Amino acid sequence: MSPQTVELETDRIHVGVIEDHPLYRAAVARVLEEAADIELGGVADSVARFAVCGQHPGSVVVLDLKLRGVADAAAVLEVNGMGHKVLVVSAHAGKNEVLGAMGAGAHGYLSKDVDGDELLRAIRTIAAGNTYVSPTLASMVLDASHDRNAGPPIELSEREKQVLALVASGERDVDIAENLGISVRTVRSYLDRIRDKTGERRRAGLTKIAIKAGLVQPAS
Repeated sequence: MSPQTVELETDRIHVGVIEDHPLYRAAVARVLEEAADIELGGVADSVARFAVCGQHPGSVVVLDLKLRGVADAAAVLEVNGMGHKVLVVSAHAGKNEVLGAMGAGAHGYLSKDVDGDELLRAIRTIAAGNTYVSPTLASMVLDASHDRNAGPPIELSEREKQVLALVASGERDVDIAENLGISVRTVRSYLDRIRDKTGERRRAGLTKIAIKAGLVQPAS
């Protein structure tokens, strides 16, 4: 194998699939196998069966919500706990499902009427460390956030807004520190203030607030 081939293999995005509908599972797998920059790994019909597939650490996992055994937000939590990034692709795209999955730490959410191009775009976006929510579902998240947070606007300093925008873009604390030229400890101090002001502890919740505030745009 040439050095160039090794480099290409290293740069590929590792992706797993958990989907209990055989035809849809096969269709998703085919789309992923045909993408030159994606390495398809474990494909299973449940979280339990996926857990024994030996999926590459830090993969993007395409996850259906309505599964046998562990399902819904619990499935998102469990796959996150394996060290992967979750992209939910579900026929159930109601407010409760979307907000529950994002609150559990999903990095993206698509409905099953998505085409192959958008599926790949979402996977690449998440692999790059960002979040991806389709425009239709993003508006739902914004509406729900508005209903829940009705009241006086949250006052953030300019630096807090910068930190929040970078969190919503999927940046780690160390990356935010490097980007803004401050220490990781200072970044975490700003995050503590933001959490105190917003009442949101999870990064998924902070991402919703950032979108609502216009600090970051939902995927288009």
